[in-house]
Amino acid sequence: MVKRRKKFSSVIVLAVLLLFVLTSAMVPKHFNNQAHKEENGVPDSPHKPFNPKEMILDHVMDSYEWHLFTYKDFHCSIPLPVILYSKDKGFLIFLSSKFNHGHRSYKGFKISPEGKYQGKIVEEMPDGTVVRPLDLSLTKVAVAFIFCAALMLWLFISISHAYTSRKNKAPHGLQNLMEPLILFVRDEIAKSSIGDKYERYVPYLLTLFFFIFINNLLGLIPIPPGGANVMGNIAIPMVMSLFTFALVLASSTKYYWIDIFNTPGVPWWLKFPIPLLPIIEFSSLFIKHIVLVIRLFANILAGHTVSLGFFALIFIFGESSILAGYGMSVISIAFTVFLSLLEILVALIQAYVFTLLSALYFGLALEEKHQ
Repeated sequence: MVKRRKKFSSVIVLAVLLLFVLTSAMVPKHFNNQAHKEENGVPDSPHKPFNPKEMILDHVMDSYEWHLFTYKDFHCSIPLPVILYSKDKGFLIFLSSKFNHGHRSYKGFKISPEGKYQGKIVEEMPDGTVVRPLDLSLTKVAVAFIFCAALMLWLFISISHAYTSRKNKAPHGLQNLMEPLILFVRDEIAKSSIGDKYERYVPYLLTLFFFIFINNLLGLIPIPPGGANVMGNIAIPMVMSLFTFALVLASSTKYYWIDIFNTPGVPWWLKFPIPLLPIIEFSSLFIKHIVLVIRLFANILAGHTVSLGFFALIFIFGESSILAGYGMSVISIAFTVFLSLLEILVALIQAYVFTLLSALYFGLALEEKHQ
């Protein structure tokens, strides 16, 4: 019992130390310079005030490099491949380090610092205007997406091989870890929501559940390939919702559409002369999937934003006094540890909710006459 307490205490201490390191890594450049000047007795000089909005957006938005840490004027990051197609210059492939963290242009291309293309690569034309080239670059979110896909392939192929090679034997190792989750998705989500025809949808629902869950967990890890806000990028939930929507349309029976346009038991005056209820029912077909996107996107983005908001308090207090900044860091890190533990639960809940609602939509689409 004493050994377990010691191990638990060690884990807590390591977690707090890691968060202190992460706090230092996220210190804005002007804040580092100001602290350095105060420590060395250099007279104060005007500097840009700390902007919490800029700091938070910089961490939750996608980027062309994987930022690791900033120390004074030194920015350490992993450059990612930039793949562009221009009508005038054709295909170009180079590393994002050519842009020098967005401070330099390369071969007529640059990362736009402002405007409607802010944070995106634009091409500078001879007349001074900028246009968007075809951008196929591997951004931070794209790399995290590919890594998660590769991890899932390895995971499920290994488990499948274990079932083949260990027939009629108790689960072991990775198989033992993943089997309860796989059975949960199959029995408690697919089977209970869809009915007798659930088996054809199990592979898709398993892919949805583990893709969302693993990406959410990786987003809590600040070290690459973790730290990318994949589900907080609205394009990813939108594509998953479109796949669900397409499967609903492909699976729907004629009785499903009859209930939408001619719901039995509804008074005639809600159908004629203005088809009020059919319009509402048809609109709900799209609204349900839009809500599916917003629910996942907003919850994940909000979790990252709140955590970064507590980090921002350190710098806000630190601008008035270094001691106040260090004092606030204790409170901020305590709240961040709590939110990080809560985010693990949220990662599982969001994967469960998205998968469950998709299964329910499939079950509704498979409606039979007797229902």
